[in-house]
Amino acid sequence: MTDMGQPIDYNTAPIRLGMVGGGEGAFIGTVHRYAARLDGEYRLIAGALSSDPERAKASGAALGLDPARTYADFRVMARRERRLKDGIEAVTIVTPNHMHFPVAKAFLKAGIHVICDKPMVASSREARALRKLVEVSGALFACTYNYSGYPMVRQAREMVAAGEIGAIRVVQVEYLQDWLTEPIEASGQKQAEWRMDPARSGGAGAIGDIGTHAFQLATFVTGLEPVELSADLAAFVEGRRVDDNAQVMLRFAGGARGMLWASQVAPGNENGLKLRVYGARGGLEWSQEDPNRLWVTRYGEPKRLISRGGAGAGAAAQRITRIPAGHPEGFLEAFANIYAEVARAIRARRAGKAVDPAVLFPGIEDGARGVAFIEACLRSSRAKGRWVPI
Repeated sequence: MTDMGQPIDYNTAPIRLGMVGGGEGAFIGTVHRYAARLDGEYRLIAGALSSDPERAKASGAALGLDPARTYADFRVMARRERRLKDGIEAVTIVTPNHMHFPVAKAFLKAGIHVICDKPMVASSREARALRKLVEVSGALFACTYNYSGYPMVRQAREMVAAGEIGAIRVVQVEYLQDWLTEPIEASGQKQAEWRMDPARSGGAGAIGDIGTHAFQLATFVTGLEPVELSADLAAFVEGRRVDDNAQVMLRFAGGARGMLWASQVAPGNENGLKLRVYGARGGLEWSQEDPNRLWVTRYGEPKRLISRGGAGAGAAAQRITRIPAGHPEGFLEAFANIYAEVARAIRARRAGKAVDPAVLFPGIEDGARGVAFIEACLRSSRAKGRWVPI
């Protein structure tokens, strides 16, 4: 019931959201909350924001959560929320990587939709188990490869699918940062500390943290199926137990070739995610630090620019474009587009309808493919760059 005593219209009411992880000092949890709020589609009502009871309580209070809906144990949260009439419908998982699987498992068993940060889980074995849980529960599962939410990324995908640059020959993708150039994990920096700890990161460093984003972007835009790779992973900072730089060669079904470079020790780079795709008739170039523009070149012709919301932007880009051309949209809007697409799917489920085929967000298969990619990179690098199947 509403405050005025009127029945709630559950088809239009905000989706009741919970969060596991993302307490005080957590960067990515804050980003997820911003993204979920941007369109008014979700209302955060419960959380297990930390495994430390006092920190969980303080984090919940800071977000205005009901103390009775603030938990220190995600398993208790899943069981209790399942029983409540107004229990959460979806949960966001923003814990360190090693906790993704047990948390997702608990909420899927409770029939609650899951929105999970990447990499999805720590192993292909866990990915297979999670896939079965999704099938049995009937719940939706989203993996937040958020860069696929940019309108110009959707534009590039649509153009490739339409054959506008011909059969794909070469894919070049890179994601470069410099924030781990020095061993800041040794000083207790929270974000670096768990990422550089193999017990919590899942055994991969840069290749798992940002390399999977680059890999997903390349496969999302091109639609190509990766079949094998050769990887060289390095930890340049002395004493580091996981990689901080990765160089990977890729082979795709059909003969296309690819190269991927992911580094967190490349001074002068902040979040340099770039994609270049070259086909028999032309090429595409997109950069995350200039996300509202897509460069298109047809062989023998001058480069042309397609801007978000501008002339030449197609239906796939326009359906997730929020404001007119010339007003920049960026990281938070792209992240929010993933949440908005998941919300559309949840609302269709609420109404007992099929999900619109135009609704597009990374799911369980994208997450599983990312895990397989990480494992293949680790295997190949340990074998001195031997080509291995994905």
